[in-house]
Amino acid sequence: MEHYYSQDSRRQALYEWACAYVKTNTVYQPAALDVVSGDASFRRYFRLQHNAGSYIAVDAPPAKENSRPFVAIARALYAHGVPVPQVIAVDFDQGFMLLSDLGDTLLRPCLSAERVDALYQLAMRELLRIQSCPAPIDYALPPYDQTKLLSEMALFKDWFVAQYLGLTLSPEEIALLDQTCVQIAEQVVQQPTVFVHRDYHSRNLMVLDERTLGVIDFQDAVTGSITYDLVSLLRDAYVEWPAADVERWVEDFRQMLQQQGAIAQVSQAEFLAWFDWMGAQRHLKVVGIFARLSLRDGKHGYLQDIPLVFKYLLNEIKAYAELQDVYRWLCQRILPVYVAKHAQAQPFLHEHLT
Repeated sequence: MEHYYSQDSRRQALYEWACAYVKTNTVYQPAALDVVSGDASFRRYFRLQHNAGSYIAVDAPPAKENSRPFVAIARALYAHGVPVPQVIAVDFDQGFMLLSDLGDTLLRPCLSAERVDALYQLAMRELLRIQSCPAPIDYALPPYDQTKLLSEMALFKDWFVAQYLGLTLSPEEIALLDQTCVQIAEQVVQQPTVFVHRDYHSRNLMVLDERTLGVIDFQDAVTGSITYDLVSLLRDAYVEWPAADVERWVEDFRQMLQQQGAIAQVSQAEFLAWFDWMGAQRHLKVVGIFARLSLRDGKHGYLQDIPLVFKYLLNEIKAYAELQDVYRWLCQRILPVYVAKHAQAQPFLHEHLT
């Protein structure tokens, strides 16, 4: 295991800062600083071992990452009873944080066919708690409004189509795609608005015990549509479930919301349509983000996750009359170019290839 004596000045500085806190504020003796993970941002996570357990030490370079939203949101969620890491100490100037340790058991590897239903029920119940969380007192959650939704969907055209596939679209094609994005955004903003985690999926949930899931990576939280996090959870970019199971879970969540009085009477079909339109927005964005992570940031592993996300997108728009033109265009113009470039996508997308 890699330890703190690596030739890394920020890591060494983080280690010294964290040790100073531990020595001053606890009876524990710090030991090693071990790598936990990086993520799609510039943050890095380390485990600081001490003789009574461990903390998580976070390196978030201030020039690249603003830690204030993370801290404000973490404290709001923690106060609301959501199992998020407790903020033990923070130095905004250096970009260092010390958090309580939720362990190493991500939800993703625990999602077997036998356990998934029980685990998703836990995840949906935790999501209800998140959605009812009061806004942080020292940070205004950004609105997930039409402008933001449109700017995110533009990533598909700008990064996936233009830069990754190298396609130059005609004015008519650009108009079709732009008009579709406006349609989607207009539908989505009509949904009830709640506290949105914004990346609520199997790699950002931790199994703490049989009855509790921990929640991480919430620093991009916003106020937005009530189905956004549900899409992230049930149409996860990293694991696929049968459509019938997903629809059953969507219905379970609708009933949970209605039992809590969180939504007015909304039919099963209408709520599923909310879910699909929100999914179309998210998946246009995510395909673009995954292409950007590869092209701009050198994180090429995300390219392997595009086929499933693209499949979700096509399945979501296929059923709606208003989206038939863009569905046909994607199948005829974009898919053949994509599959020619990324042959591994063929099994995911074969039913949509004309």
